[in-house]
Parts: sequence; C-alpha cells; structure tokens
Amino acid sequence: MSDKETGAAPLHSETPDLETEEPGQAPNVVASREPDEPVFTRVLREIMSGSALLTVLAIVLALVVAAVLIAATDSGVQAAAGYFFARPGDTFQAIWDSVSGAYVSLFQGSIWNFARPGFANQIKPLTETLTFATPLIVAGLGVALAFRVGLFNIGGRGQIIIAAAVSAWIAWSFPMPPVIAFLVATLGAIVGGALWGGIVGLLKARTGAHEVIITIMLNFVALQLVSYGLRTQGLLQAQGSNNPRSPADLPNAVYPDLSQLVTALGGPPTSYRVHVGFIIAILATLAVWYLFARSSTGFRFKAVGENPRAARTAGINVNAVYILAMLMAGGLVGLAGADQVLGNTTTGFSAGVDAGIGFDAITVALLGRSRPWGVFFSGLLFGALQAGGYTMQAAQQIPIDIVLVIQSVIVLFIAAPPLVRTVFRLPKPGSVPKGRRRPGRAIEGAAK
Repeated sequence: MSDKETGAAPLHSETPDLETEEPGQAPNVVASREPDEPVFTRVLREIMSGSALLTVLAIVLALVVAAVLIAATDSGVQAAAGYFFARPGDTFQAIWDSVSGAYVSLFQGSIWNFARPGFANQIKPLTETLTFATPLIVAGLGVALAFRVGLFNIGGRGQIIIAAAVSAWIAWSFPMPPVIAFLVATLGAIVGGALWGGIVGLLKARTGAHEVIITIMLNFVALQLVSYGLRTQGLLQAQGSNNPRSPADLPNAVYPDLSQLVTALGGPPTSYRVHVGFIIAILATLAVWYLFARSSTGFRFKAVGENPRAARTAGINVNAVYILAMLMAGGLVGLAGADQVLGNTTTGFSAGVDAGIGFDAITVALLGRSRPWGVFFSGLLFGALQAGGYTMQAAQQIPIDIVLVIQSVIVLFIAAPPLVRTVFRLPKPGSVPKGRRRPGRAIEGAAK
C-alpha cells in the first residue's frame, strides 16, 4: 500500500538535512535516521529484511554443521578413524552411514515412514509434525506481529501460562455443547493472553518502560500465580488431589482430532494426534496476513515499526498502536495455551504447560522473517525437527541435543546475514556487479 493510496505522509517525511557543495549543484539529501533507535531494533530490522534465499542457505549451513557433529559423535566413525591411514575408506563409509542414517531417520520420523505397512501408518509422522508445529505457529505469529511494530515480545511463556489457565478453567467448569465448548474455551485463551500482553503495551505506552524487561518479569509473575492456583483447592487444583495439577477437561471441550474424523468417515482406527488446533493455526495465519497486507491497521503497525517518530509526525497514535499490537500479539500467543490444554494435555495441566514454546516462538518468528507465511512454514520446520528428533535418537542413538544444535545454528545464521553471504559469496543487497556498472557511474565514482 503506497502513501498516495492511503493519503498518509511518507514514513521518512521528517525535515531532511541538505548539503550543497557548490552553487547551482543539486542538493544532496541525507536521509534522516532516528538517533535514539536501540541497537537490537536495528539488528531486528536487518534480520527481517533478509531474502528467502538467505533463509534456505542458513538452513543448509545448519544441516551441514549438524552433519559434522553427528559424524564426530558417532562411535562407528570414531572407531574407524583409529586406523584411518591404513583403510581410509572405512572412515568415509562410517561417516556416510552415520549422517545418512540420521537424516533418513529424521525424514521417517517427521514426514513419511516408508518402512511401515499401509498408508495410514506411513503418514503418521507427518501428523506428528503438524501436532508439534501447531502451537509454534500461533505463538510465532504473536511474536512476529510484535516484531513488525518494533516490539520485542519475549513474554510468550507468561502469556501461554495465563491463557492455558483461563482456557482450562472454562473447559472443566462449564458444561456446553460439543463445538461451542471448545470455541468458548479457545476464546477464553485469546482473552487471557491478550490481557497479559496488553499490560506490556499499556506500560510501554504510558510510562515508556522497555518491553523486554516487562515481559521477562511478567513471565515469572504468571508462573508463580498459576503455580499458587495449582497448589490451592478451590482455584486450579483438582478436587481431592494433593498434586499441583488441574482437573481434566470436559469431553465436549476437547479439540476433535484426526482419528475421530477418520473413524466418523468409516475409516480404520488410527492414533493421529493432530487436531482442530491446526486449522485454527491456518486461520490465524490468514488473519495476520490480511492484517498486514490489506488493512489500514496493518499499515499503521508497519509505519510505527519502521520509524515511530515519523509515524507520529504523520498523525499516527503510536501509543495506541503499541497497546493494540501487544493485545493482538498476546491473543495469538494465547492460542498456543489453548492448544496445549485443549489438544495435548486434556487430562489436566501443570505449571510447565508452556513446554518452552514461548521461547521457541522467538526462533520461529526470526526464521520466518516475521512474515505470516514465513512463520507458518518455519513452524512446520521446527515441528518436523521435534517429531523427527525422537526417531533419530531411538533409531540411530543420536543425542536429542543434536536437534537443539540444528535449531540454534539456524538462528545463528539467520541473525548473521553477512556471514551467510560470505560463505556462499553472495553480493550485498543493492550492490551492482562490476560487469554491469554503467561507465558514467564509474567515472563519477572515480571523480568523487
């Protein structure tokens, strides 16, 4: 959406500095930059401006690094390396067997297991990937939305915990018809997460407090509040139990899963865990895409994220944008809490219901470049790594930590685009190859 279409002033419409070297020469306009822009905001903008090619190359580099680690920690490779100079072929064969076996197990555990009999069993790994990916997608969308407004939302853990508590309380306390029950419980999770995120936006807008500090502190507040409720009869603790765990959800409030759909359609019994929460994740992705691509609210969000001072000069209420953005971000992250208590842990939740999703969502948002569909597919990637990681560990005796290394190295390369360009000898953004430079520009550059 251009400035002419919206009627708004350009984002960088502040009074520029004019520098003129000689009379009659065209003035050199120096783009104004916000002097007090935090360092991490500039780094975040650099990360989000990266191309899809850099993302793919970062994943490739991470897989290469992981392959080296897999080979280095494999006992067969270590044994063959002991007599490398006598029979080097054995070492290379052991390296190939360890790396290929690991990645084949990763594929079989996350996408398609061709060793199992029957289509229903072969496709089950993909359903596991979708199950792991669902909370990562919705939480990643919440973090990405805040990123686009220039806010660093690392309070996903607290927002998930509060949302899960509200959703689970509705799920076991209020008997309702089947579809209405889980829809109302899901709405409760959205409201709980939105209110917890809205506190951050309100404090930042009214007091100027930094959102990183607020979200970190609210994570601990949410954890202690819910932990207290889970230890107290009459609040969140199950009746007649001494364990810090909530009651089970009522059957009508549980997300229907794919196995129930297959059985209802007359298919064979299956054990698919993917549920209606994945459909909600798709709808949330579409909603965030529409927000930024088609709505005036999304334009204001992007304007504030690019340059808050220029956006304020153009007439945008920056403080209201901060509050609204954190409300929406918290609501999206809250969907992950609903997914946990209505789809994955329906027999009651504990204080660890977030399962690290709040922090993993930051990685998903960074890998997806804070774009809705980028977050969606990066969530699928991390879901596949989680689902396939257990198969790697069971089939190849590879430590599950290797999967965490892959995720960490991906983030490392995503956060360092110049490093990826250097490894693959890619040109810098905006640079012109030497063979394509116009002679006039070359002479002009030499004269300067």
